[in-house]
Amino acid sequence: MAGLSPSLGPVRLVAIDGHAGSGKSTFAGLLAEALGGAPVLHLDDVATHEELFDWPERLRTQVLEPLSAGRAARWTPYDWVERRFGPERVLEPSPVLLVEGVGAGRRALRPYLARLLWMETPRAQSWGRGRYRDGRELSDFWDGWERAERAHFSDDPSRPFADTLVRQSGTGYEWSSGADETAGRAAPVTEGDGLPRA
Repeated sequence: MAGLSPSLGPVRLVAIDGHAGSGKSTFAGLLAEALGGAPVLHLDDVATHEELFDWPERLRTQVLEPLSAGRAARWTPYDWVERRFGPERVLEPSPVLLVEGVGAGRRALRPYLARLLWMETPRAQSWGRGRYRDGRELSDFWDGWERAERAHFSDDPSRPFADTLVRQSGTGYEWSSGADETAGRAAPVTEGDGLPRA
């Protein structure tokens, strides 16, 4: 991590993007642990039923602006069951903050990022995992989600801007450079104190 410059005030903001169901949350948890307990901001807590992708302004005012000034961020996570915002949470500035979720690498966030990671899991496989995970009771939600995600990435793709592509393998995770994926090195990214470097 020492090789990354702060990108958001004193914070190195590292985004983990990819299709819904691609394993972003699991990978973020493992990476956070490998980095000594780095905090993770889940974009599922920022989005809402009505605003699947129309959340950048809320994220900017509640999280990005305070952290960029070196202050604690105070934000209200969305409760997907109750369909309302829950109690306020406080996010103190830290050396590294992981933000994970579909759209974490969108153009509105890229100026604040120290690194953008993309989960290299095919869309159909990712969505299949997500549907299986959430069960039949959420199939209508998934129908709407798939349309919304297609539209989002069509207008505002993240993968072309990724510094690093992350693939899940039988032995863990492998990474390659987003700029030249054929020339990347394969390595476990959840070990040690450094992120994969493009």
